[in-house]
Amino acid sequence: MSPKHKIAARAAKEVGPGQIINLGIGIPMLILDYLAPDMEVSVHSENGILGTGGATTMAESHPMLIDPGGTYVSVNPGGSFFDSAVSFSLVRGGRLDIAFLGTLEVDAQGDLANWIIPGRLTPGIGGAMELAQKARRLVIVTTHTTRKGEPKIIPRCTLPLTAKGCVDTIVTELAVIDVTPGGLALRELAAGADLDDVLAKTGAPLALPRGDIPRF
Repeated sequence: MSPKHKIAARAAKEVGPGQIINLGIGIPMLILDYLAPDMEVSVHSENGILGTGGATTMAESHPMLIDPGGTYVSVNPGGSFFDSAVSFSLVRGGRLDIAFLGTLEVDAQGDLANWIIPGRLTPGIGGAMELAQKARRLVIVTTHTTRKGEPKIIPRCTLPLTAKGCVDTIVTELAVIDVTPGGLALRELAAGADLDDVLAKTGAPLALPRGDIPRF
């Protein structure tokens, strides 16, 4: 299993029956592949869908039926459509149980930076700012390090912030980490992951659980 799919498979275990969730672009969209088929979950798409299904092709779907990232998607039975005003009323009203987002950086205070690297073209911050602030719970799904091997989990974000103090949990291919009032706390290690390696690749201090560390 690739690192991205390993992250998505573990992140899917954070979802409970009956919840309304939002899946960001990239790794978060893979979570749909790992939800139990019989689990009743409603996937919210901020461009106006509740009940979003899996990714599909234009030939299999309506040409206008896309997610915020432009991927063609299906809609589950009972799904509904609405305009952006209603969609973001659901977000701002705290109706989302969990939002899953990727990141460029996340820090020990739970600050999130996931929308721009200065000097690179971007269409704008988009809905991530509101999802990060208003979802009841925010789970970050990301590789533990950059392609250059530099930590993404750091003491303080250096890139422009998406939102402050918003992150609850971080899921990587190596570990599950919770953001607590006292800082970052390791909850689980991936099967085969070495604790010293994880600590070396985490740029911020990481509190360890007492006793054996659960594996996923």
